[in-house]
Amino acid sequence: MKRRFRWFPHPAGGERVRVRGPVGYAQNSSNAPSPGLLRYPTSPSAAGRGGLPRRSFLLLSAAAFARPFAARAQLSSSRPIRIIVPFAPAGSSDVLARLLQSPLQQALSQTVIVENRAGAGANIGMVEAARAEPDGYTLLLTSSALVVNPALYKNVAYDPAKDFAPIATLPVAPNILAVNAKGTIKLNYASPGNGTTPQLAMELFKLKAGVDITNIPFNGGGPATQALLTGTVDLLLTALPGAQAQVQAGVMRGLAVTTRQRWVNLSDVPTFTEQGFPDVTLDTEHFLLAPAGTPTEILERYTKATLAVLSQDDIKNRVIALGYAPVAGGPDAVKERIAKNVPFFKELIASAKIPQIE
Repeated sequence: MKRRFRWFPHPAGGERVRVRGPVGYAQNSSNAPSPGLLRYPTSPSAAGRGGLPRRSFLLLSAAAFARPFAARAQLSSSRPIRIIVPFAPAGSSDVLARLLQSPLQQALSQTVIVENRAGAGANIGMVEAARAEPDGYTLLLTSSALVVNPALYKNVAYDPAKDFAPIATLPVAPNILAVNAKGTIKLNYASPGNGTTPQLAMELFKLKAGVDITNIPFNGGGPATQALLTGTVDLLLTALPGAQAQVQAGVMRGLAVTTRQRWVNLSDVPTFTEQGFPDVTLDTEHFLLAPAGTPTEILERYTKATLAVLSQDDIKNRVIALGYAPVAGGPDAVKERIAKNVPFFKELIASAKIPQIE
């Protein structure tokens, strides 16, 4: 039975001539080899009987399938990288994202944009990031809400350890309890949202002090701070970067910070520990993540660029000036914080008898 062959032109072109053997190239009049046609049997069973050898057939097939996947690990310079911040503008996560935006653009030679996706205690933005295509163009910059919400909410549509690929831990923000300089302390306070460390710090304070102060949650530190400044609420507990400037200007009065020692830029504001509440020491951590499944090469590139940016002296100085502790770590540090903090906050929420949110 006559064997049938399919003919495919060599990538470099060539004359359409019939050649013998498993792989053939057309010969020109000078007998110098020129590209021709590659043929292989229509049936793999014919390999080894004058067609393309089975080993070569398998290697070429593997290469053909591997090529598209290798291409996916390359980012197009014409397409921007999107950093989702699951809070409203002017909160600690947003301020940090915009601080890093320009230096990361330079380090990556890629356009970087910041998008705020606030709502539901940061769950809306975090779920959007978890469900994004893992192609390297979507990142998530979030706070401790990442590890708090699985215990605080009854139904959270993401797993902090499984649905995200870790890139880096970012500078940490102390929290501050403040009052409007012209206001009086009553019975409610603003927080950046349910599940944020400022809200949990206040719940700890309430538990230890034996007081009842109603939480008015907002979709980030920016709106919460504005609520205090306009007199909508009586107290504010928020991450320091969003409130430090107002305290320094005398518009707000700081009552306590959650650091173990007084903050360098607000030396006149005492700590909770100084005032008899050593357990109220929760800070707001920040994480840079990507959707699970993002290619390793891309993750490594982002980690390298992020840590390089945060190691620059001018960036460190700006971080401190804004109210952050200039700490940073790689993917292993992210994994460690998630593994430690998820059970920690679960126990904290249970001991403080904070009801779960539907």
